[in-house]
Amino acid sequence: MALFTALSYNVHECLGLDGKRDPARIGEIIKASGADIVGLQEVHIESDGRVESHQANYLAAATNFNAVPGCFLQRRNGHFGNTLLTRFRILSAEQLDMTIGRHEPRGAIDADIEIDGEPVRVIVTHFGLSPYERRCQVTKLLRLVADARTRVTMVMCDLNEWWPHGRPLKWMEQYFGKHKLLPTFPALCPVFCLDRIWVYPSSALLEMAPFRNSFTRIASDHLPLKASIQTPEPEILG
Repeated sequence: MALFTALSYNVHECLGLDGKRDPARIGEIIKASGADIVGLQEVHIESDGRVESHQANYLAAATNFNAVPGCFLQRRNGHFGNTLLTRFRILSAEQLDMTIGRHEPRGAIDADIEIDGEPVRVIVTHFGLSPYERRCQVTKLLRLVADARTRVTMVMCDLNEWWPHGRPLKWMEQYFGKHKLLPTFPALCPVFCLDRIWVYPSSALLEMAPFRNSFTRIASDHLPLKASIQTPEPEILG
């Protein structure tokens, strides 16, 4: 068995509610959380020569973590997408295209990470804004995780599902189990449960809660979500 912690965080390009773009502040939040695996959404990567402009590399250096950037949306001033950070060894990582039709490009990072000698599958993604888009993306994701190549699979994402009884959420719960509602958006006064960490098997998820410190209310428009996970004994899964 292995015990570790995970953090899912939509960092909003490191742009805080005070109008400051401050990746150093996001790095301090990640370090303060004590998380071993971090799934980030809305990471900005710009090649303008400034170290802090490549937010994936900057945050990897600030936390001394291994990084897997996964940027699908190209803008005039750079790229935009997800990033996986972890102190563990990354065995493999694949970029998945989660774009639906003509909607905004979306992607996912699908990685295997070695934790105490055991591979754990970690998927980091950010679903779309339209209900149809989310339904298609959840269907695609569930087809992917049905290929149980590791004993433990974890999904960290901004679900973008505002309605707690929406079909995408219900479909995810059928596979990963139901969670209590944990509002993370907006950061100043959280009302909506947009950010999620799912773990299969559900028994591996020990606890989960928004992570808060003196920075989290202003560093992004989302609060980070933290979970404690313990890999089960092999016989539990049969």
